[in-house]
Amino acid sequence: MRETATALAIARAAAERGGRAYYVGGWVRDRLLGRKNKDIDLEVHGLRPDQLTEILDELGPWQSMGESFGILRLRHVDLDIALPRATDAERRGGRDFAAGADPFIGPEKAARRRDFTVNALMQDVLSGEILDFFDGQRDLREGLIRMVDADCFTADPLRVFRAAQFAARFGFAVSEETRAAAGAVSTAGLAGERVMGELEKALLKAERPSVFFEELRRMGQLDCWLPELRDLIGVPQPPAHHPEGDVWTHTLQVLDQAALLRDQAANPLGLMLSALCHDFGKALCTAEIDGHIRAFGHEEAGLPLVSAFLGRLTREKKLRSYVRDMTRLHMLPNMQAAQNAGPKAFLRLYDRSCCPEDLLLLAKADHLGRRAPGDNGAALEAGFRAVEARQREMLALYRQRMALSALQGEDLLALGLKPGPAFKEVLDYVHKLRLAGLDLETQRKQAAAYLREKGNGEQ
Repeated sequence: MRETATALAIARAAAERGGRAYYVGGWVRDRLLGRKNKDIDLEVHGLRPDQLTEILDELGPWQSMGESFGILRLRHVDLDIALPRATDAERRGGRDFAAGADPFIGPEKAARRRDFTVNALMQDVLSGEILDFFDGQRDLREGLIRMVDADCFTADPLRVFRAAQFAARFGFAVSEETRAAAGAVSTAGLAGERVMGELEKALLKAERPSVFFEELRRMGQLDCWLPELRDLIGVPQPPAHHPEGDVWTHTLQVLDQAALLRDQAANPLGLMLSALCHDFGKALCTAEIDGHIRAFGHEEAGLPLVSAFLGRLTREKKLRSYVRDMTRLHMLPNMQAAQNAGPKAFLRLYDRSCCPEDLLLLAKADHLGRRAPGDNGAALEAGFRAVEARQREMLALYRQRMALSALQGEDLLALGLKPGPAFKEVLDYVHKLRLAGLDLETQRKQAAAYLREKGNGEQ
């Protein structure tokens, strides 16, 4: 492996100059857990910054990486190289990789600045010795997320979200003292992109992303960044249709069901965010009407909440548009199947959707996220097979229709239509003809008749 061979070369060169190189962080943790991790971090102790760059100069071109230029990387080698620092806060405040560096701090003090004991493990590159100053290996065996040092932990508010993210990804518990420390931290000053980074890891890497949000709830950390989700706690649902309980419980069940389907999605992150956001509107719309709990119009009512939530976290316009679209339509696939709707209704639905395949995955997760306590979901899955078969049958028909050739702008010009506002109207009409399954020649004849009726084109 090129990265480990390069790390070994750096370690040998460092040792010749009186220094020592260690693997640190997640790569050591994951090797001990038997997990794959392509991200290798190397920390070089006992050398001045100029000595480290001298070694890298001998190995090839290199550059500074990261928001504070605290990481060095050789070109074409996926290996992060750094000098030890007293705190992460100092790294973020530096203007080059040497700023805030303390190469002679020693391994134990360097490890103390890390977030959790399972991430404070170090491995000597040359000897293979594991350095474990804070019982990280014990916590790995016991499945525990435990902060290394309370002062260092609270210095970076992002560690609140990292604790919840690691709990979700590894299936670990957060220690009581860590949870208490996290609950006392203000996260208001964080950049949305940093919070989104931790949220994305939980949504895409955890088997049960719900753990991330349950942990944040236990820490009392939903208010600042996730108020729309917090507001679902205690919102009732009709027991006949939702034996699982309130909207919060339903949302987390849908999220875990979506995690089982995300590898099939065209947009995995979008699917997971849609599962998280799809019922935001129920906090506004839920009411008891004639003795029945209803949430009429919650799909549309939730759209401003979805926009506010995502606007806090990401600038990705396509992602935000995708989630809004999925939220708006999430009820319809299952509803239309239950009503035995005809092909026309399904084709119109799929045509409205930015990604019909992912919409069906969300609809499936929504249906399966209704498990009563102790229910393994077998009956829900069995009951959904016919619904899913109908939805997929209609999706295949939609794709078949969309594969048909369609008249283009130049065809309309040939029919005599002059460029102008009417162009879009006629193109929309032609699209409906294709959706109806008409071939190209029939589309041409129908378009010509449409233009004559409108007083445009050939006479």
